[in-house]
Amino acid sequence: MKRLLPVISLCLLSQLSFAQVKKKAILPADVQIRAALMAAPQEYRDSATVIGVSPEGKWITLREGSNDMICLAPNPKQLGIYVYAYPKRLEPFMARGRELAALGKRINEKDTIREAEIKSGKLPFPKDPTILYGYWGKDEELIPETGEIKNGQRRYVVYIPYATAASTGMPTEPNIPGMPWLMGAGTYKAHIMINPENMGHSH
Repeated sequence: MKRLLPVISLCLLSQLSFAQVKKKAILPADVQIRAALMAAPQEYRDSATVIGVSPEGKWITLREGSNDMICLAPNPKQLGIYVYAYPKRLEPFMARGRELAALGKRINEKDTIREAEIKSGKLPFPKDPTILYGYWGKDEELIPETGEIKNGQRRYVVYIPYATAASTGMPTEPNIPGMPWLMGAGTYKAHIMINPENMGHSH
């Protein structure tokens, strides 16, 4: 075991160094805006609000909009380019998720905390169907001038709280590639997943 310790230490150090080299730079604000807008339907892009990341790494409003759509720029702490768009009524839920992530909470912890806050009435969450648009791809395939992603893919998530297989007639597991399915059935965060057909059966 004593002989293994130096080897383990060296491996950890090399991994840390690799992680530091691979640390992503924060995209310029104009590039963040262009990328974020690509998640939204075209008719909403010109007047959407855009939330992105400041040079200090804080989530801030990069552009004030005048319609009901919010577009979320890529998270520099995440591998790949992921942008989202959603109606403003979903923002308290999304913002709380960002706050909890900044506090180091993991996905399961965030879900547990937000569920308790929603049930207590502290955190508002839409009772009617609400859509989240997702657009993503590889870091190196982002086109800064347009915000488009080469070979980018799209996913659509429709929140319908407490929906079940019985109430929707939908499968609760991925089925035929491209077919909508219900995730989190029976929970506050039940939602219809509509994945690209070429994703196969992945979540």
